[in-house]
Amino acid sequence: MTIRSTSSVLAVAIALLAAPVAAQQPAAAPSATRVEAAPVAVSLAPAMVGQTPRVHRHHAKGDSLEGFNRVMFSIHQFLDRIFLRPVSMAYKKIVPKVVRTGIRHVFSNVGEPLVFANDVLQLKPKRALKTLARFGVNSTIGIGGLLDVAKTSDFNLPHHDNSFGNTLGRYGVGPGPYIFLPLVGPNTLRDFGAGVGEGAVLPLTIGTPFDRAEYQAAQAGLSGIDLRAESDGELKALLGGAVDPYATLRSAFLQDRAATVAELRHGSKQTGSPLDDPLSDPAAAEPTPAASQGAAKPAADDLPADPAPPADQKPATPSAPAPVSPAP
Repeated sequence: MTIRSTSSVLAVAIALLAAPVAAQQPAAAPSATRVEAAPVAVSLAPAMVGQTPRVHRHHAKGDSLEGFNRVMFSIHQFLDRIFLRPVSMAYKKIVPKVVRTGIRHVFSNVGEPLVFANDVLQLKPKRALKTLARFGVNSTIGIGGLLDVAKTSDFNLPHHDNSFGNTLGRYGVGPGPYIFLPLVGPNTLRDFGAGVGEGAVLPLTIGTPFDRAEYQAAQAGLSGIDLRAESDGELKALLGGAVDPYATLRSAFLQDRAATVAELRHGSKQTGSPLDDPLSDPAAAEPTPAASQGAAKPAADDLPADPAPPADQKPATPSAPAPVSPAP
């Protein structure tokens, strides 16, 4: 049998096998195909008339407002460059360190009752008692918190942060979407709402001076400027060489918040936890399978004839060249 006849037989066999399949197809299939193809032509129409087609970008996990947040981050960067950072650096340069530290201690001491309340809500009685004792020592001996006497070795009552956002996270309330606001910074929906409610506690329960606009403006302004001045070096280290500063800051913030809530929920105090270094990537400590395979040394058969020494190893000291015998 020739090659041409063999091809003819195969063609007939394929046609016979395809016939029952084609018979089972409904008659309306061709028209359905035309109906489904129509939207494709419509979606391509903008490109045909010179318009830019719409591109759908997928937001990162936990950042459903990424488009809005990136715009706000750009505005914040602009305001920080022309206003916030220059003012903060001038404040740090002009105001003596002892004065800046005293102001910071006063505002921190004012917030100790809120820290105490959240310690109680989180069922941390020992921590709550230490917070209460710290507030009492600094409010009296420390002259209203101007001096942080409680953290000295005589009392050993250092400050610890706590908030209503931590309390909500302690009882399983999720963070919600990530939010970034100019001159406010990174946040989550849970922490932002909790912060607004927490900020109204002292004005509603105590009143003057906490309900005065002058006090609130001074407290927010001085705290924000002082925080920006003290964190300037860390921000440079974090964002200075970042390819995407927005994503880098978001990752560091969300990792830090997740580590804080996880410690409150599980009650574990691990040495070298992410809280000690909030800018580190916890996932970096766990090598991926691809990284593990890449770290393995290649077999001798896979190496080229004259391999270059690995980057993490020092090159071998070259030995003296063998003497070359003179040509006869």
